[in-house]
Amino acid sequence: MFPIRDHNPSGRTPYVTYLLMAANIGIFLSYVGVMQDARALNALWFDWALIPARLNAGEASYTLITSMFLHGGWMHLAGNMLFLFIFGDNVEDEMGHLGYALFYILSGLAAGWAQYITAPLSAVPMVGASGAIAGVMGAYLLLFPKAKVDILIIFVVFFRIFPIPAWIMLALWFGMQFAGGIGTNPDTGGVAYWAHAGGFIAGVILTAPLWLRRGGPAFWNRNDGQPPHPQAQYKLVRSSIPRAGRRRRPRGPWS
Repeated sequence: MFPIRDHNPSGRTPYVTYLLMAANIGIFLSYVGVMQDARALNALWFDWALIPARLNAGEASYTLITSMFLHGGWMHLAGNMLFLFIFGDNVEDEMGHLGYALFYILSGLAAGWAQYITAPLSAVPMVGASGAIAGVMGAYLLLFPKAKVDILIIFVVFFRIFPIPAWIMLALWFGMQFAGGIGTNPDTGGVAYWAHAGGFIAGVILTAPLWLRRGGPAFWNRNDGQPPHPQAQYKLVRSSIPRAGRRRRPRGPWS
């Protein structure tokens, strides 16, 4: 289950969101050529990824930021950019361009510290924008809990798109990160669940003053918990592939 779009495009061009996407994609393309060279890739991670053991030794604090712009592969990058594209524009619209840029960096820093605190001696490098993007998702949850989000559900050969309120999708996502953090050992690598959970919580906390200035629950009531823009109307396009039915066999004698 993952989101593919929301129903409320922003009211103005989300320049910072586009710039962040361009930076992440451009930086990934700058080193994708060494992905198959283990020695060069390990050197890249050592220099620029967040390694908790190095932070614990008082080294490489700059990696709290640089690690936010690195990705471990094409799917890692594509997934993060999809989430940023879906949720970033409306949050940027409410916060303003500069406020949103600062918010994004602070959420990413909080995510990095959350991962460090859970495993301060780990030598496993952490990369990815997902901690900062989790902060954007936390902000979206607080500001627009009833916004419609289309999710694609895939179960073996069954797949279907469902529109659901953002709070359901985001609450489920956060619960999965929290459960994943409890159920896994951060020293062994894999998904940085605590970075995701930490970034999400930081996003909610950092957005709370803005939400209160907008009126808190009154802000939800004014816009029914959705971005203050007309909803986009998406139409499903009929497939040109003909539908095959069952072919009836002619009745024959019993044998």
